[in-house]
Amino acid sequence: MKVSVNGREVTVAAGSMVSTAVAAAGVSLYRRSVTGEPRGPVCGMGICFECRVRIDGREHCRSCQIPCVDGMEVRTDV
Repeated sequence: MKVSVNGREVTVAAGSMVSTAVAAAGVSLYRRSVTGEPRGPVCGMGICFECRVRIDGREHCRSCQIPCVDGMEVRTDV
C-alpha cells in the first residue's frame, strides 16, 4: 500500500504501522517538544507519546499504534 509522508510517497506492507512508513520515508524528526528538543519513537508501544504525527489532518496521533491505510497522508514536524 502507498502512504504519503511529508509529501513523499512510500510503499509499505499491509499491516505496517505508521511509524514504519515514516522510517521508510527517511524521516527521523517526528516532532519537537515544547522546548524545541527533537523527538522520535522511544517505546514503540504507545506509552511514551514521542512518536506523535498528524494523520489525514488529525493531530497528535501515536504513529506506533496506528496501522497504515492506503492513501493515508502523514505529516511530521518538518
